Amino acid sequence: MTTHNGQSIISVHPTVHSMDTTTEILTILQEEAAEVIQIASKIHRFGRHPDNMKRLEQELGDLQCMIDLCIEHQFVDEARLQLYAQDKRQKLKTWSNIPL
Repeated sequence: MTTHNGQSIISVHPTVHSMDTTTEILTILQEEAAEVIQIASKIHRFGRHPDNMKRLEQELGDLQCMIDLCIEHQFVDEARLQLYAQDKRQKLKTWSNIPL
């Protein structure tokens, strides 16, 4: 397959790869976390435009899916994850102005 200017395009079916499950989950987790960072930055720059907010929801959903997979594949313990989330909420009460 080539582009309009003659450059070759390598097409790989999404399920054809050589990554093991752990590597694949962690790689996609990284990608999704980066996409959340990117849209958060755009919201800072351009405001809470409905398209930006929809994309934030989509990206957070993708990230949540990968967090769920980390739990399902026993990379992390769900109960400890919840405890760490509660700990963070307590820290935010002290170190942020976020209404909690």
